[in-house]
Amino acid sequence: MSDEAQYEPQADPTLIGGVPKAPLALLPDPVALFQARARRFAFLANDHELAPYLHFLDGLSRLQARLAVTLPRPSALPATRVARAAQAHLPPIDRHALVEDPALAATVQALLDGAVELDMPDAARAALQAVLQADAGDRRWLLGNVLGDDIPVDSTAPHLFVAAAVQVHLARLAAGLEADALVPVATGVCPACGGRPATSSVMGMQGIESVRYASCAGCATQWNEVRVKCLCCGSTRGLSYRSVGTDEATVKAEACRQCDSWVKIFYKVKNESLDPIADDVGSLGLDILMRDAGMRHGGFNPFLVGY
Repeated sequence: MSDEAQYEPQADPTLIGGVPKAPLALLPDPVALFQARARRFAFLANDHELAPYLHFLDGLSRLQARLAVTLPRPSALPATRVARAAQAHLPPIDRHALVEDPALAATVQALLDGAVELDMPDAARAALQAVLQADAGDRRWLLGNVLGDDIPVDSTAPHLFVAAAVQVHLARLAAGLEADALVPVATGVCPACGGRPATSSVMGMQGIESVRYASCAGCATQWNEVRVKCLCCGSTRGLSYRSVGTDEATVKAEACRQCDSWVKIFYKVKNESLDPIADDVGSLGLDILMRDAGMRHGGFNPFLVGY
């Protein structure tokens, strides 16, 4: 394990005179997103101790990509609603209202039907059948937990399938927004749907050498955050960076001494192929290391609940 020296606060590159301002949000392209994620899961499965699970998530991501193409396009959010949300510094996508959304219910059903054809362990197959047979009330309960980024650890398997459907629906809703119409909500909160980050990534973009974007576990919107800042409490002090391996690792845990929380940070400036969800699962060893250190995981990934 390596533990980098504590970092002092650094200036936000978006505020330095003469440096181009990084856009607040990068909206997803759902089809390309899930296709690329499937390829990444397949790549990570090579010689990995989690290979069966990663292959399953590869298939699930390919199913998500197919649904993003074949399902009816969700209705765009009214411009007046988006404007009101911006004025109140709220995300325009109301997650709570989606529990009763017929379009989301249809997406869940389509994903469950498609998942029947996937290769998966017997336990996952049993969970899939349970969700297929669940009544409307039970499905609303599952949806409420997923949309609240609060999945009970004793029922992760059925929630996984619902979460995959929610990712498809939220990503398609987010793709219909205008990035310029979004406003910051709070540290560590997605400006599109209000979700929690799975991870964050340091990346390069035109005119800016390296800038950090957090990635929403739900809608996959990426939003700009200060490079050295806790995504859980907003502190810029008492941060350290830990990794499994060397200091040159491309995946690290940003640990905060102020709130005893941590979130993974990826260095896409070193490896552009890193995916916020797939590589989160692929770097499970870091989760185990941080759990043993007694720190609270501040990131959220529906495919890692219970680990």
